Amino acid sequence: MRRRDFVAFLSGATSWVATARAQEPRRVIGVLSSVTSNSYPGLDAGLTRGLENTGFIEGKNISIIRRWADGRYNRLPSLASELVTRGVEVIVCYDAPAAFAAKATSSTTPIVFTIGTDPVKIGLVDRFNRPAGNITGVYNLLTGLASKHLELLHHLLPAARTIALFVNPNNPNHVYVPEALAAANALGLHLEVLTQNIIRLGTMSLGHCRIA
Repeated sequence: MRRRDFVAFLSGATSWVATARAQEPRRVIGVLSSVTSNSYPGLDAGLTRGLENTGFIEGKNISIIRRWADGRYNRLPSLASELVTRGVEVIVCYDAPAAFAAKATSSTTPIVFTIGTDPVKIGLVDRFNRPAGNITGVYNLLTGLASKHLELLHHLLPAARTIALFVNPNNPNHVYVPEALAAANALGLHLEVLTQNIIRLGTMSLGHCRIA
């Protein structure tokens, strides 16, 4: 083959490969959260940045479908079903309620979560080492800090004897309550657990919080 013919062949082959790659369908990733779109800006940016570091660029070779329940837990099952119906390859869950909804929706779509509650204790996974099923994730070890939170508050407000703790009973993170009660008892404080007057997840009226 003459050099000119070889160069022409190579150019044509390169163009064909580029065209074929351009026609490849983008991989689709689903993101699900129980709160609002501005609740986890750092986490969402970290997801995009981490994907970019492994060669997956949003808008180029992957698409990310984000669904936010805006604090309405009853929307999570339908949002999770929508992601599964749209054929996402994985569902990334930013909190425990979203992870439970995704788990209940599909037993085959891979689910990756990041939560601050012990996932074994709340029944999200069966064990830490190689959990069974299609779900895995990251536990941020936020639980277990109840005593530290109360110690800090007690240090800042030493005269306060009663502390109010707002709790959404529909959120799996409510397992924090027993730890907080035990910590308050150890400090000689009364912890008043309030489950009312919380209209939306992540929204708290300080007018209902009483420190006495």
